Amino acid sequence: MPRPPLDGLIDDLYYLEGAPPYARLTLPPMPAALLIVNLGAPFRIRAGTDIETAEYADGCVVTMPTRALEFGYPLRTRSVGVHFKPWGPAPFLPMPAAELCDRPVTIEQVWGRPAVAELRDRLAAADGPQEMLTLLEEELMRRLCETAGLGLVRRTSSVLAAASGAVAIGDLSAAAGVSGTHLAQRFKELIGVTPKRLARTYRFTATVFAIDPAGPIDWGDLAGGAGYFDQAHFGHEFRAFTGLTPTRYVEVRRRFLREHPGHALDGWPLPAD
Repeated sequence: MPRPPLDGLIDDLYYLEGAPPYARLTLPPMPAALLIVNLGAPFRIRAGTDIETAEYADGCVVTMPTRALEFGYPLRTRSVGVHFKPWGPAPFLPMPAAELCDRPVTIEQVWGRPAVAELRDRLAAADGPQEMLTLLEEELMRRLCETAGLGLVRRTSSVLAAASGAVAIGDLSAAAGVSGTHLAQRFKELIGVTPKRLARTYRFTATVFAIDPAGPIDWGDLAGGAGYFDQAHFGHEFRAFTGLTPTRYVEVRRRFLREHPGHALDGWPLPAD
């Protein structure tokens, strides 16, 4: 966890090293954003079935997605990264978040090649993971900028998060004292999606985390409890977010647990292979 004020933008900083137990990983749309500084062999990302896979050597920035992302890992991987809250990347971006929606970019495209090369050199020369995370935190503190509308977006997003998306968007804008158009514009600028889309993502995420793949599942009760109109609506949302039916998703989870006993998998991400 970073220190204030970064803790209002970031869930955690992390260090990753080793051989992944899977070659590919599917990340469904989630209420989060991601920054990776890569220190090992390049990794690959495919942002949707209609987009070609791209290679990332220096790292990447991913604002909150609306479609599943497929990560392809090298045999051994090494990186440091940031798990942002949905609005978290905005103070570190030179462009509106909407321009990056479902379009992962390299860190060089955001911060420039000289700065990123210097950061990667310092990270690679650091004395262990803890020093690396401290260096990354210092870099983020140095780059933190004032961002118009951030307070509004953060407050209203937090309401959506607390209610797992079960909030009428009209009520949200009225409580914030702004028009629905103004709120949607700020969300697009700072998160990359509308409040309605963020609400859908929070609801879907909470629903998936409520699934226990080891036990019996009553899909009707699950869909109704999450506020979906009916089971068909729930199934449609599930396919839109993951590319899988709910039953197929559970099959994948169960197979992974059988093939990788003791490996922690809390619902995100999904093994693609």
